[in-house]
Amino acid sequence: MSTPVVVEKVINAPVSRVWKAITSHEEMQKWYFKMPAFEPKKGFEFTFLGSSKGQTFTHLCTITEVIENKKLQHTWSFKEYEGMSVVTWELTDMGGKTKVTLTHTGLETFGNEPALAPKNFEAGWTAIVGTNLPKFLE
Repeated sequence: MSTPVVVEKVINAPVSRVWKAITSHEEMQKWYFKMPAFEPKKGFEFTFLGSSKGQTFTHLCTITEVIENKKLQHTWSFKEYEGMSVVTWELTDMGGKTKVTLTHTGLETFGNEPALAPKNFEAGWTAIVGTNLPKFLE
């Protein structure tokens, strides 16, 4: 089992605002991936396209756990490749600020596909959680 990718960031926004940013389809369109639909409900399946170095990846995800204002978890796989991973968003109230902890496990299931190397996920999540989300919220 490989080491999970973990990205943490304290954002200058209350938990309820961060939760809305990571679970509202309308809000997500402004800072995250563009997807046809999204609902923070267990069992909801969503998909979106991503690209890296000229390759397009069809992301296939299913929500596995929702604890409002605290935790959102979903599977993360690709139509084009074998493997299944899990992304967990955890929010911690810090009195008007929010600590966001994103953990992505199971990356080893993607095999040796260079585009799906853990370092690429780390770079992607660092940009999303460390830059895009705070820029959108602050």
